Amino acid sequence: MNVIEIVDADDPRLADYRDLTDVALRRVLEPGGGLYIAESAKVIERALRAGHHPRSVLVQQKWLPDVAVLLGDDSATPVYVVAPKVAESLTGYAVHRGALAAMHRPPPASVADVVAGARTVVVLEDIVDHTNVGAAFRSAAALGADAVLISPRCADPLYRRSVRVSMGTVFQVPWTRLPEWPEARSILSGLGFHLAALALSEDAVSVDEFAIDRPERVALLMGSEGDGLSRRALQAADTVVTIPMAGGVDSLNVAAATAVAIWALRGS
Repeated sequence: MNVIEIVDADDPRLADYRDLTDVALRRVLEPGGGLYIAESAKVIERALRAGHHPRSVLVQQKWLPDVAVLLGDDSATPVYVVAPKVAESLTGYAVHRGALAAMHRPPPASVADVVAGARTVVVLEDIVDHTNVGAAFRSAAALGADAVLISPRCADPLYRRSVRVSMGTVFQVPWTRLPEWPEARSILSGLGFHLAALALSEDAVSVDEFAIDRPERVALLMGSEGDGLSRRALQAADTVVTIPMAGGVDSLNVAAATAVAIWALRGS
């Protein structure tokens, strides 16, 4: 293992980990630079298992044995060992999850490859909160969705918070980005998917009713936290589906709605 001890938080070799709480900076660095940050030994393990490759690892001395197990025979990846105060100064928060890794992003897969063999896929349109993206992926993994597709403006599933909230399932569930509507509809329809939009509408059918005679391949369209699905997404949909509510509540958090919709379609 290529262990390198670093005592200065300003060391240029640590640039990938600097100011992790600055969302704007990370959006520039990660997608543009082809990197994302994996946090915790469990998440790093899942990323490695998915075939992703680390550029470097940042760890405190007490967790070095855990990293050694993860990297195995890898002697090329630099493992930067820092003191707790250096790690906190560097990242902007107390690093207590064992390790961070700067990972190379894999090239994006085609929609056709991602949904090959899939019966149920989730489409996240313009979800801006990384926590909701991560939670939706976790629901997709836990409840049996086969893939997740995201719109061009959807928050990044490989952003640090998304990865953490998903418990690493962003590496487990196949995903990629869709183009804009109506091109996205053309692709999905051409692949045999029935587009079911989760929304409030006078002509909506309940998710239970939809599940009784569900199409063979279904794409569940889930809208943004504030405005829901866009007009173009609703125009692209084959069916508008709603989740029956009680207690005067008219909607659920998008991650919760995703879980309910997948569950409703699970056995049909």
